[in-house]
Amino acid sequence: MTSNLWKPLDVGALRLPHRLVMAPMTRARSTPNGVPTEMNAEYYAQRASMALIITEGTQPSDDGQGYPFTPGIYRDDHVAGWRRVTDAIHDSGGLIVIQLMHVGRISHPSNTPHGRQPVAPSRVRPSGMMFTNSGMFEMPEPRELSAKEIVVIVDEHRRAAAAAMAAGADGVEVHAANGYLAHQFLSSNVNLRSDDYGGSVQRRIRFAIELVDAVSEEIGRDRTGVVISPANSLNDIVEDDIEVLYGVFVRALSSLRLAYLHLNYKGDGDLVEFIRLHWPGVLFLNRGNADLETRLFDVETGLADAITVGTHALANPDLVARLRSGAPLNDADRSTFYGGDERGYLDYPTLQQVSE
Repeated sequence: MTSNLWKPLDVGALRLPHRLVMAPMTRARSTPNGVPTEMNAEYYAQRASMALIITEGTQPSDDGQGYPFTPGIYRDDHVAGWRRVTDAIHDSGGLIVIQLMHVGRISHPSNTPHGRQPVAPSRVRPSGMMFTNSGMFEMPEPRELSAKEIVVIVDEHRRAAAAAMAAGADGVEVHAANGYLAHQFLSSNVNLRSDDYGGSVQRRIRFAIELVDAVSEEIGRDRTGVVISPANSLNDIVEDDIEVLYGVFVRALSSLRLAYLHLNYKGDGDLVEFIRLHWPGVLFLNRGNADLETRLFDVETGLADAITVGTHALANPDLVARLRSGAPLNDADRSTFYGGDERGYLDYPTLQQVSE
């Protein structure tokens, strides 16, 4: 096993005991009202040996919800539910940051508390289908956000970040990746605006920078991270000018002196090295298409300061112990990834359970 992987790492205000971080993964097992449950608390606590847990995407508002049974962090009952989760993780010796995710146009009225049309930078309907409790439906054309509504969404993120800290989180990660709202503003096919939030690269990054700046001003820059996914076409995203866009965007983010940048990238190493060149701070790297050995080597070479892993952490609550000892890993059951009960959520065996 790589020697750097088990070295402590300072990430803003947090001291990580090693460099293996749990990636955010939507599991769709909160209540219909977006309240985390005792089952959620147990799931995360089982994985508290990870250096840091980044939660599943958590909506900051009614408009921010895209899928059924995802958690929120904008009401008192949300805060109480997340407090159960954070207490369970801290009692098990772990650290947790809550990821704020506004899905923008990747939604359907059936999946939101108010049943409203999804919102986006521009009125561009995404291709693809959306799962709802009534079946699969085409995603509708979104409503274009006004400049005043953008200001409201920025403030919703600020208030959601404050709520996350009130719930006991150790920090917050802002979602600017994977085709959701902040990424939609960055893109050249969804953002067709001609005002201060569209057109030039500097204008297209403005919304994401305002989100991150508002969150970091509220809870502290040393407890704020951001996730990006350059060249990711997920959720019908097109980026025509990747190096120009992300060169400007990452340099602007670096000026905010955040705790970390989380890079979600499935391509070759050239773009990772490009981002590393423009980001002087702590870099979390999730290369989802690479094998685990290759990803661990990124820490050894210094390309990444820490790596985030999703499926391996999902299927192996004691992933850290397994990697330290060289033990075999559980396989993930993809049929239970989204929604459901404890099966495929709480019942993956640990080494100790297997030996017993």
